[in-house]
Amino acid sequence: MNKYLAGLVHIEITTPDVDGSADFYTRKFGMREFARRDGRVYLRCWGDYQPYSVVLVPGAQPGLHQMAWRTTSSEALEEAAARVEQAGIQGTWTDGGLGYGRAFEFTGPYGHPMRLVFDVDDYEADAEHRSIYPDRPEMRSAHAGAPRFLDHVTIAATDVRGFCEWYAEVLDYRIMGYTELDDAPITVFGVLTTNEKSHDLGVVLDTSSTPGRVNHLAFWVDTYEELVICAQVLLERGTDMEYGPSVHGIGEQNFLYFREPSTMRVELNSGGYRNYVPGWEPKVWKPSDGSNNIFRNSAMPMSMTESFPAADGFTATEEGVSDEMKAELLNPYAQHGRG
Repeated sequence: MNKYLAGLVHIEITTPDVDGSADFYTRKFGMREFARRDGRVYLRCWGDYQPYSVVLVPGAQPGLHQMAWRTTSSEALEEAAARVEQAGIQGTWTDGGLGYGRAFEFTGPYGHPMRLVFDVDDYEADAEHRSIYPDRPEMRSAHAGAPRFLDHVTIAATDVRGFCEWYAEVLDYRIMGYTELDDAPITVFGVLTTNEKSHDLGVVLDTSSTPGRVNHLAFWVDTYEELVICAQVLLERGTDMEYGPSVHGIGEQNFLYFREPSTMRVELNSGGYRNYVPGWEPKVWKPSDGSNNIFRNSAMPMSMTESFPAADGFTATEEGVSDEMKAELLNPYAQHGRG
């Protein structure tokens, strides 16, 4: 099978307060504003090779407006678009937008808006931001713990395996692993990748009837020390840590979760492994194996089950997940006598 996708290139998220979210990402988190157009704010990390990686879009609630993936070639873009339509999904060709060219846009079978594009502008730093490293798009940020680049997005879907299998079959994502509950054959998490990373697309189980939701967007720093520094910078400027720092079992990344002002969840990663194995068979983890926290010494907070926008019929803090499933997801160690 051909390799169609090269990786995640940018993500557009909605926020009810574009200026407030933009202030957080730039002043507290260390991203830089690239442009403002039609009420939207375009943000970049210091290591992004393209002009921007996050777009803040006005909206009533935090949510996913679009996730954009770069193809490996212009021919791959045509082939990928054809495969999506052959799978029964009607898409639309556009002339492109700020920083990218002709694109194919569609909404996947679980309601997630997606953009496929090949022609993406290279970022060229001005004299103030030019790096002494020829391979860097701009100099390293002077902001402590600033992210190097956008790493992945994790969405929510009503059928984790169904979502993974569709994207693997149609667009050649590699399925890297799953998490199943210990006491029931229910898959609650899956990870896919377009390259050698453990994942650049994650999937959490969504028991709501609201399609196209997102759980978090994630960024990358080079070292665990930078991740901890970022946590301290945010804490001292009024942003609480939702979960972490700790280490995921699945993917083996160091992680940290927090919220930006819209309540959108943001993750920061470092570490993890690279996988070049052809024909990789996805492994199945259990919560008691430490899929979320390999140390198995702390419970994931209930707030981590929230996805965006708030599900129909639920508030942002009370998702449609059974008490039994929450107990197993949030504290498997006590339930199964582990740790």
